[in-house]
Amino acid sequence: MTPDAGTEPTRGFTGRARAADRDPRLPPGQYDARDGWPVLSAEVTPRLTAADWTFRVDGLVARPRTWTWDEAHALPASEYRGDIHCVTSWSKFGVRFGGVSLDAFLGAAGPAAAATHVVAYSHTGYTAGLPLADVTGGRAWIAWEYDGAPLPPEHGGPARLIVPHLYFWKSAKWIAGLTLLDHYEPGFWEQNGYHHRGDPWHEQRYAGD
Repeated sequence: MTPDAGTEPTRGFTGRARAADRDPRLPPGQYDARDGWPVLSAEVTPRLTAADWTFRVDGLVARPRTWTWDEAHALPASEYRGDIHCVTSWSKFGVRFGGVSLDAFLGAAGPAAAATHVVAYSHTGYTAGLPLADVTGGRAWIAWEYDGAPLPPEHGGPARLIVPHLYFWKSAKWIAGLTLLDHYEPGFWEQNGYHHRGDPWHEQRYAGD
């Protein structure tokens, strides 16, 4: 994928609203995108069909495994309903993504006790590094629907990772798999100056924030 972020870090964010006027759902430095959903990617949108799509969990797991589109859809369905936040300063409220909780895939693969982090990787080669704790416990999804319809290719369809409590560059578009590790490994944007975790509520946009 690609993050929902620009090609270079920039601090040109919109000004902050007065505290009394500010929607409490907005993290610091964010604005409400309302009906918009900006398309911002580090790569060209791939021509990837559902028939071509696979998802793999490997690395520090007991049972490395790859799922096809049909096999992934056979897992228990799950939804995320809530808000999402992009490092480029937009937030979108009340979104609805449908797919499968990442816990279902990880449960089948069996993470090793030593596993502490993951690298999420896309069919395009994009990567994002995350703590394992940020993608377990009902905090992350593999999503192929948005608002009841197939996820559009420009937003990561046929399927993308959703980690809604972190900035959206962590939610890798066109997701292909996760590799579990016993250490943190930076992904594409982390190698290019972005924060290793990306918590919107702490404004963890860039390394050093």
